[in-house]
Amino acid sequence: MGLKIYGHRMSQPARAVYIFCNHAILRYLACAFPGVPDHWLVQAVALAPKLGRPPNPQVAAEAEKLLCESLEKIETVWLKESGPFLLGNSEPSIADLSLVCEIMQLEVLDEKDIDRILGPRKIVQQWMEDTKNATKPHFEEIHGLLYETKAELQKQRLGANNA
Repeated sequence: MGLKIYGHRMSQPARAVYIFCNHAILRYLACAFPGVPDHWLVQAVALAPKLGRPPNPQVAAEAEKLLCESLEKIETVWLKESGPFLLGNSEPSIADLSLVCEIMQLEVLDEKDIDRILGPRKIVQQWMEDTKNATKPHFEEIHGLLYETKAELQKQRLGANNA
């Protein structure tokens, strides 16, 4: 009997589940406890219109500050060892997959915003690339919908800028 996974590939936890089946409990908790505050979700600005919600720049600004602090900690604590993966490991772990899928959610942002957030984080960028390469071809396949959504949002932004 095979394992059947139900999830949406736009969800970063679901992408990690598809790659290694490690986030099922998080999805259950999110569904079982409605009313989770917006600050736990990356969709405060970029995905809000697509989901029929008004953008919330204040929540987005607070989330970006926390994200930048977290990226600093990832570089200075978790990736300071000699190996390419978290805690200096030579192979990726569930933690690497989980965290990379979370950070990949930034793909839906405008390129200038991605560059502002990840540009200074060369160590994080290399770690993300190493994790992608270690999980080929599954990583790119699973993130396909995310890339499609990014392209769709870019078209919408261009249309809005030209109007």
